Amino acid sequence: MNDRAIDAILEIFTWVGFGAAALFGLLALVVRIADGSWVPAQVVIADDPGGRIARWFGHEGRVGAARLTHEQEHALAGRETADVFVRLGRHDRMRLTKGSPLVRLLSWLAIGFTALGVLSATLSLVVLFVR
Repeated sequence: MNDRAIDAILEIFTWVGFGAAALFGLLALVVRIADGSWVPAQVVIADDPGGRIARWFGHEGRVGAARLTHEQEHALAGRETADVFVRLGRHDRMRLTKGSPLVRLLSWLAIGFTALGVLSATLSLVVLFVR
């Protein structure tokens, strides 16, 4: 393969890696801010005619309630109480994890593309000094 072709390929991977890392990092930040604040709570799970429902006392002293999704029902099967995370300021939102799965995905994509950019830039410098 031609030396110029190798240089061009490494430079393309460097720019794509750093550019995509910046894009996914910015998206992760925006989604994290839009996701809001989630705090731990103890919920009581009860049966309801429409399915299972979780109830908790919020930080403002109000009672919160949320219908369990199919995945939450499966994860909390047979339990009467559970430790979950509820959104501050809302009385109808809960989830089983503190962080958002979308934020986690975007963060890992940003990390992976940063690694691609660093690896490509390093290989470009190595090739430059080997010549």
